[in-house]
Amino acid sequence: MGEEEEDDYMSDIFINTKQDVRPGLPMVRRVKETIQKEERQKEANEKNRQKSIKEEEKERRDTVLQSALGNENKGFALLQKMGYKTGQALGKTGKGIIEPIPLNIKTGRSGLGHEEQKKRKAEEKLENYRRKIHMKKQADEQAADQFRVRFKNKQEERKIEGDLRKSQKACQQLDSQKDIKIPKEIWYWMESEPEEEKDEEKEEDEYKSSDLSASEKLQILTAYLREEHLYCIWCGTAYEDSEDLSSNCPGDSSADHD
Repeated sequence: MGEEEEDDYMSDIFINTKQDVRPGLPMVRRVKETIQKEERQKEANEKNRQKSIKEEEKERRDTVLQSALGNENKGFALLQKMGYKTGQALGKTGKGIIEPIPLNIKTGRSGLGHEEQKKRKAEEKLENYRRKIHMKKQADEQAADQFRVRFKNKQEERKIEGDLRKSQKACQQLDSQKDIKIPKEIWYWMESEPEEEKDEEKEEDEYKSSDLSASEKLQILTAYLREEHLYCIWCGTAYEDSEDLSSNCPGDSSADHD
């Protein structure tokens, strides 16, 4: 080997050595080689893999079902002798089926009737779900109705309480005009500031009045105003006499004035 050839050889070794010792390069090469080796092994396994018995049976079955019956089939040969032609419907009138009855191959390991039982359970589950939805809808509608009733009752109670306060103010004013110092019932007038000492009679009257509802108090008080003062709180008018009251006032309740 001449000096020039020896120099070239040493240069190649130096270059290859320099490339191999670069940081991370050997690791990248080994990873690529490993991946390529795994891919080649996977392809070889796919080619050499033996099909399972079920796969082979399915392929054979599909091949047979896709091919038409030939003259070698005894049943088909008997049909041809009886006048049957390929593509013709079965039956004397030619109104029977043309295609064979499809096969329903059972591939699972579950027992007979399992699918029906599974279907029945699914239907029962669906029915239970629908029943729950229906019951929930009924409960929501009932709750909404109850809320509307409570709201309406609350509004009526507020209206009655407002009419009662209006009647008490009118009663106190009209009684004062007639120089009446003490109301017929303690609740006929608006409640004044509580006094430190109350006699037994007032306490008894308060106890009795607490047994009456706001609606009952309103009915009693408006009747008193009509009889004693010829006054209707809903008309807001004090009439001249009872005839004038009965002729011009629609009635003795709020509903009569709507």
